[in-house]
Amino acid sequence: MNGKIIQAVTPGSAAEEAGISGGDELLLVNGERIGDIFDYQYECQDTEIELLIRHTDGSEESMLLFKGEDEDPGLVFEDGIMDDYRRCRNKCIFCFIDQMPEGMRDTLYFKDDDSRLSFLQGNYVTLTNMSDDDIDRVIRYNLAPINISFQTTNPKLRNMMMGNRFAGDALKKVDRLFEAGIRMNGQIVLCKGINDREELDRSVSDLSGYIPCLESVSVVPVGLSRYREGLYPLEPFDREDAVHVIEQIENWQRRFYGKYGTHFIHASDEWYINAGLPIPEAARYDDFLQLENGVGMVRLLIDEFDEAVSALKGSDRTGCFSVVTGRLIYPVIAELAERMKKLYPHIDARIYEIQNDFFGERITVTGLLTGRDILSQLKGKKLGDRLYLPQNILRANTETMLDDMTVSELSAALGVRISVLPSDGASFVGMYDG
Repeated sequence: MNGKIIQAVTPGSAAEEAGISGGDELLLVNGERIGDIFDYQYECQDTEIELLIRHTDGSEESMLLFKGEDEDPGLVFEDGIMDDYRRCRNKCIFCFIDQMPEGMRDTLYFKDDDSRLSFLQGNYVTLTNMSDDDIDRVIRYNLAPINISFQTTNPKLRNMMMGNRFAGDALKKVDRLFEAGIRMNGQIVLCKGINDREELDRSVSDLSGYIPCLESVSVVPVGLSRYREGLYPLEPFDREDAVHVIEQIENWQRRFYGKYGTHFIHASDEWYINAGLPIPEAARYDDFLQLENGVGMVRLLIDEFDEAVSALKGSDRTGCFSVVTGRLIYPVIAELAERMKKLYPHIDARIYEIQNDFFGERITVTGLLTGRDILSQLKGKKLGDRLYLPQNILRANTETMLDDMTVSELSAALGVRISVLPSDGASFVGMYDG
């Protein structure tokens, strides 16, 4: 019987006290085999748990662990989900991974559609990879919220958009989640002339039937890189399209708020910026449930900025620094910098708008900027004493950018100190006192 290899044991934990060591293998918990992290967490809820361990010398030992309520047993595994990641079997016409250039690190080409990452990391899943047993486990363990990529509620259209003849039928799994009271959030990647306009109305109407379990649905425009040769012909949305999408969504919001007390459907910030329309007030975002999808990030940034600025009196201090930003958010950041200049007139803050030459100029979000684009566009520019990079251009818990250039390498190439700036308004204000 194969189990799960224990990478390490937390010092002072129940597992260490029981004599378990890194390299040992977990075979059973309470007599049950462990498929992944959710099986493990479910079986480890009690204060007394029984483990079957195979030690590194090959001997097997059954032991009881006694731990506090809500206390972790102390076993650390190499992989966060304790299992192989599930690869996506869809061939979506809008998939951004298919639009990646060659020669990047292997992990960037891996298409996951693993429901477990929805709970652990907030990833969106299409449900096509989930079996009935998977749905049973979600309900049994009450795993929530689960984030779902809907795209459309038209089964035939969903089959086409995802390149999977079972994609339409997969929507029936939402009924089971709804009936069990599982909290959900949704996403629609909008493609011009395909799932927009009347199809979007149909989808929003259908999905509203899952309120309140389906707490929110975001509508985001499809991202189109310059690497689309041989892929489905998709068109970019223009300003007129963005205005129409916002009008369509805001009409639905008014209906839903009057009926349910929630706005439910949300346009990502990109629609408002491209339409040249004001960002909605915070109350319209229903507690910012869709921040990771770029819904309400600008409003939150501005409100945090306003709160931080309200406590300042300004000063005559001097200095010069620079800030990197993507084209989409540049007008907002530039406006905040102008407001700061009134309080700190002798600080020269230079906001540099970086065009995404790597993926193409249609990709305007800051999070997809690469080190090489920043380097090529800032080389020889006046950067001041320090360059600030937004945190969201770095891989999680690293100093590495999308193209594997590190912050240290960029700093050396530009000859300037670099600091990483958290993506909140208070941190932006804090640069002026740094």
